[in-house]
Amino acid sequence: MAGEKEIKEIYDNGMKILEELTSNAYEIQEQMLEEILIRNAGTEYLSRFFVHGQNHKQNFKANVPIVTYEDIKPYIDRIANGETSSILFADPITQFIQSTGTSEGKPKLIPMTAESFEKRMVKPLLVDLVMKKCISGLDQGKSFYLFFVKPEMETPSGLMASLYTTSYFKTQIFKNGLAKFCTSPIDTILCLDNKQSMYCQLLTGLLLRDEVVRIGSSFASVLARSIKFLEDYWKELCSNIRTGFLSDWIADPACRNAMSSILTRPEPELADLIQQICEDKSWEGIIKEVWPEVKCISSIVTGSMSQYIPLLEFYGGGIPLVSPNCGSSEACFGINLEPLSKPFDVSYTILPNMAYFEFLPVNNDGGGKSREFKLRGASATESSESTNETTTVNKPVDLANVKIGRYYEVVVTTLAGLYRYRVGDVLKVTGFYNKSPQFQFVERQNVVLSIDLDKTTEVDLSKAITKAKLVLEPLGIMLTTYSSYADTSLTPGRYVLFWELKMKGSNDLPKLDAKIMEECCGIVEESFDFTYKSLRKGGVISALELRVVKHGTFDELMDFYVSKGASISQYKPPSCLKSEEAVKILNLGMVGTFFSPKTMF
Repeated sequence: MAGEKEIKEIYDNGMKILEELTSNAYEIQEQMLEEILIRNAGTEYLSRFFVHGQNHKQNFKANVPIVTYEDIKPYIDRIANGETSSILFADPITQFIQSTGTSEGKPKLIPMTAESFEKRMVKPLLVDLVMKKCISGLDQGKSFYLFFVKPEMETPSGLMASLYTTSYFKTQIFKNGLAKFCTSPIDTILCLDNKQSMYCQLLTGLLLRDEVVRIGSSFASVLARSIKFLEDYWKELCSNIRTGFLSDWIADPACRNAMSSILTRPEPELADLIQQICEDKSWEGIIKEVWPEVKCISSIVTGSMSQYIPLLEFYGGGIPLVSPNCGSSEACFGINLEPLSKPFDVSYTILPNMAYFEFLPVNNDGGGKSREFKLRGASATESSESTNETTTVNKPVDLANVKIGRYYEVVVTTLAGLYRYRVGDVLKVTGFYNKSPQFQFVERQNVVLSIDLDKTTEVDLSKAITKAKLVLEPLGIMLTTYSSYADTSLTPGRYVLFWELKMKGSNDLPKLDAKIMEECCGIVEESFDFTYKSLRKGGVISALELRVVKHGTFDELMDFYVSKGASISQYKPPSCLKSEEAVKILNLGMVGTFFSPKTMF
């Protein structure tokens, strides 16, 4: 594993490293593909696609199929059950990385070698370097990051499976690097009880409030949840600060030991100050009030996380929102080289040494809608010749040949044995930094609402709701989070939206005016495409339903997914629900239901 010497080298030469990577992006990509194929050509999986003596690199795209997780799951399951790693890759597998499972309803197991895992750990160091270069003062204080872990799972083979963040927080590169600049003691981060961990990390952040220059979390949803936790527990936190004693219910020995070196004496003046701030009925600008030296809020706010931007701007009081990087459980894609760009303008720069990247073109209609590719289990060449295909299949392009303004689905080939693997993320190319593409994250592929022939994507839904909530803003009503599902239990079926609303000045539930809420429903439907409107007019789809839920209901939804194996650190609120249990949770919090006018089309 990388140690202090390597960490120092990255910090000393980080910008030079970034310039070299991005200036030689194509050459690095070609070298990476060659290295992967030379190393792994003899594996059971790859050897099926090449004849003896064939140039593997030259014939890679013609012979090796583009696949999804379901295509390679049987190979991964065999390794997890005890068969040799050489089924997929030459190097031994050291662990599996679990996806969160909230996007598609079930977690995946992503194989990882020691080398591939170590390579990924360079990314947060580069991100930190870029942020300190672009935002003055970050190197003169501490970062109040809210990090959490989940228990590891042992597979029948003896290999451990865990979330990437859990594995990363246990490494020496984290403990010797970024952890030294964080307010939270490492034992509070590694505490498996998320509630105790959250409480202790918040308490430490309050005790060190004057030293905090950066606040954040992996995802915006986690930071929003943390503010809600502060709302619920600030009185108890102030009591601990005032008396100098930690609450008895914090029972984790490591947490108590870690806090004993921070909560060392009564601080009544600090407790009074925090109490005075938190007692204000309106929490607008609360982050700036509690942590006056904060220079930025760092958290991923693109994709499905964009729904939290208004909430974090409200709580932040003008503090810049920084979305630092973009990636998936399978691979790191890129980092934000302009951290002070506006949240909706964020572009990430591809790091060409993280994986071999290919890009499947998708329709560039601005909605991110993918063509109906049928590439599972077949090569791109075979698929384009399929007689069942009704649309022209665009072949994937490499990093050097993407076009600005076009939309692509990412395909990765990794050191750890994923070959031409469809990640499912749709990106829009916005430019180049040197020779490396820059992109905006658009959506997760296949996250759609559908009743019949309609296909409403995550982006379609986000745009429609963004328009509708403009009706609420003049009334002082905030939409804090949302989700949806396609209700086909009745005929005809309908789209159902769940909204959690609050007043800007408090957490009180707004008075719900039926006409205004129905207007919101109508605006959402008007924003959908021609297919939806035609089916709606023809009676194939019924009127959209909007269900308003009480404050805290979406926290219960997060608790549900965490109980099923998701990590609070990596929780992504599903834009479109696939779980009946999740729908029941939101229905239990319902305080009002509204419909679009039945004859609006």
